[in-house]
Amino acid sequence: MTDLEGVAGVLNFEEWCETDSRYYELAKEFLTNEVNAAVKGFFEAGVEQIVVSDGHGYGGINPKLLDRRVELMRGWPTRRYGLDKSYDGIAWIGQHAKAGTEYAHLAHTGSFLTIDYSINGISIGEFGKVSMCAGEFGIRSIFATGDKAFTKEAQALVPGIETVSVKRGTTPGMGDNLPEDAYAKRNCSAIHLHPDRACELIKKGALKAVKRAKKEKFGLIKIKPPFKRKGIFRSQKDMPKTIAIETHPKSVVAVLSMHHNRKPFIDTQK
Repeated sequence: MTDLEGVAGVLNFEEWCETDSRYYELAKEFLTNEVNAAVKGFFEAGVEQIVVSDGHGYGGINPKLLDRRVELMRGWPTRRYGLDKSYDGIAWIGQHAKAGTEYAHLAHTGSFLTIDYSINGISIGEFGKVSMCAGEFGIRSIFATGDKAFTKEAQALVPGIETVSVKRGTTPGMGDNLPEDAYAKRNCSAIHLHPDRACELIKKGALKAVKRAKKEKFGLIKIKPPFKRKGIFRSQKDMPKTIAIETHPKSVVAVLSMHHNRKPFIDTQK
């Protein structure tokens, strides 16, 4: 699974992450190089087949530059993120931290509209959503790369997961009280590794992750049904702060696939 905001050298969202951004193609090159580095480490460790899922909304992979030994997935026909029981493991390259994470770079969950997203009271971001879905199919989460705040998030949610940090955000605080537009511009400061150095570390980390996964038991989040999803969303120009709660008796995949039924948010702690 790939994303663009957690890549070394991708400096902000406006200039790097959208189709009309001035450095968009360079950002895709940086991500694809990081993916290729992980692929090299995985194959060296004995992995036999790899599918690269392009998870950035606008697209983040340059197919021409992608390692020829892998397959590329773009788009998911269902909310399973393309997952099924045929996979043994899953890894993340270029992932960012969840919304509201202190000292994160370009932190958000799905969009800059989200304040918090949780399953059974466990706050999660995009990584958590996919990892929980993977766990329902018995797929182990073994490796993740991105900014330092994200790697801490991944380690807390999936004990034992191998991680590589390629940059670190420098903005304190959470920004929960900001509207969507202001929050989108809040977490742009960071200190980056050189892209080549990032790739070197990613290859080593991928190799180590597979070797560890062959010997150690890690990578599955312990969470039991029934499942309750809760989302809190920022105010927009024409909409106040909202909240949505949905439940499912058996499947985390099913509850994550439900449409959000948003209602005005009332802070009961005040």
